[in-house]
Amino acid sequence: MHRYRSHTCGALREADIGQEVRLSGWCHRIRDHGGLLFIDLRDHYGMTQCVVDPDSKAFGLAEKLRAEWVVKIDGKVRRRPEGTDNADLPTGMVELFIADIEVLGEAGELPMPVFGDQEYPEEIRLKYRFLDLRREKLHQNIMTRGAIVDSMRARMKTAGFFEFQTPILTASSPEGARDFLVPSRIHPGKFYALPQAPQQYKQLLMMSGFDRYFQIAPCFRDEDPRADRLPGEFYQLDVEMSFVTQDDVFAAMEPVITGVFEDFAKGKPVTKKWPRIPFAESLRKYGTDKPDLRNPLVMQDVSEHFRGSGFKVFARMLEDATNQVWAIPGPGGGSRAFCDRMNSWAQGEGQPGLGYIMWREGGEGAGPLANNIGPERTAAIREQLGLKEGDAAFFVAGDPQKFWKFAGLARTKLGEELNLIDKDRFELAWIVDFPMYEYNEEDKKVDFSHNPFSMPQGGMEALQTQDPLTINAFQYDIACNGYEIASGGIRNHRPDAMVKAFEIAGYGEETVIERFGGMYRAFQYGAPPHGGMAAGVDRIVMLLCGTNNLREISLFPMNQRAEDLLMGAPSEVALKQLRELHIRLNLPQN
Repeated sequence: MHRYRSHTCGALREADIGQEVRLSGWCHRIRDHGGLLFIDLRDHYGMTQCVVDPDSKAFGLAEKLRAEWVVKIDGKVRRRPEGTDNADLPTGMVELFIADIEVLGEAGELPMPVFGDQEYPEEIRLKYRFLDLRREKLHQNIMTRGAIVDSMRARMKTAGFFEFQTPILTASSPEGARDFLVPSRIHPGKFYALPQAPQQYKQLLMMSGFDRYFQIAPCFRDEDPRADRLPGEFYQLDVEMSFVTQDDVFAAMEPVITGVFEDFAKGKPVTKKWPRIPFAESLRKYGTDKPDLRNPLVMQDVSEHFRGSGFKVFARMLEDATNQVWAIPGPGGGSRAFCDRMNSWAQGEGQPGLGYIMWREGGEGAGPLANNIGPERTAAIREQLGLKEGDAAFFVAGDPQKFWKFAGLARTKLGEELNLIDKDRFELAWIVDFPMYEYNEEDKKVDFSHNPFSMPQGGMEALQTQDPLTINAFQYDIACNGYEIASGGIRNHRPDAMVKAFEIAGYGEETVIERFGGMYRAFQYGAPPHGGMAAGVDRIVMLLCGTNNLREISLFPMNQRAEDLLMGAPSEVALKQLRELHIRLNLPQN
């Protein structure tokens, strides 16, 4: 028999009854039932109930065992007594009657429990992550993550993509987030950078004629903590294709992402045919560029019903052609208590309030706005929004460029409060036609809105003849249940158009050559039209595991201060190491 086990702790079945077997694992739970000791023995594969009575030579040692001790157990498989079967366990019809126990590894007093999934302080969980990872739910999340990555990889290869590994040590790129810098010992005073993304390398692969690339790529960004991204590093399904239009990218990637979701949705419906929603339409209808389409609420422009009305606050605003009034329907929200609660919530978000109209029995509008604009306008708003008795509408007014984010928050809040969101489904959509540029109020200049390497719609002609703020890019995102899970674009592969695009944002040709010299040179020697995208592996896994915390799907994450509490990183280094790198510290004064 094998030194440690003949079977895993998840393998024994009724067919094994009567066999002499050997198991090794962790003591998950130990129970004393009137002289009989029950040990739930756990390993990576499952759990087996083991039992020992006072007549066994192993009983004395069994009494000394504690939670999370690692033991080897020899014994005979037998059927559990009638009425004690456990249908929740694959091994629940049998138990192991213990003949012998060997302690392989004792455990000290636990700083946190492994049995059960109760909440525990995050600092403790991260410091003792090896214990945390033994817990059933987190352990399963990590295994699900691996299976999702396998599914992605298999689907990409079936779709004709080739897997490549791009460099981890690369050149610093000042745009975007801050780089993590790596000092060079053999080139004093110079630094490598960890890649924020393989963007330039994957485009260079297209210049090299490889046609269809993908990679499960690690990306590194020295960003301040964000709720929707792990600090320091994250993983993405990185993709690039040659000789493609935007439609070709969609046709290639939609089945891959849909298939991955269907594989792990546990029966929940997944969007079959993804809608394509222009960026401007997404802001207008949902108040976000990553809409949760499980929420049925759609905002509408109701400015005409307030223009010249008796509600002077809105009427005066609308004298400025820039301003609008948007309505957010609230089906079932037509009570004074609910409307007042929403108004208080808005004030808590830093707004002056949230105007509303309620429709009472008989269809009559109620509330201060209804009283000021009159029954005809109130009825017209109700008809436009398709509302009925017992419903309400909430209003946001001003410059949409300034209020759309708050309007989106209000739509989400209403959907949650009125229980309108179907949480048992995955709604996927393409968000398209992102603006190429935006106006930077702080620096009083035109800046790139998103990826500077995207092809402007209209190409060189648009860059030469259009107002930059009216140019859209072949830039797109994938939204799922209120999260952006992927972003991509058709690339600007023409060197003259690339230079012109950067000139509009205030960068000369010399800057393009300095920052993106490798790619710019490659464009001079026959660049194919190409495009791609990158999907966030961590966010996809998070959604499919049914959690809203990225730390619940990552092996060894940092805390929100970008500290690895388990390994003690970042840490100080020896002066000898600094001298070898020709680095002298200039620390901030306390």
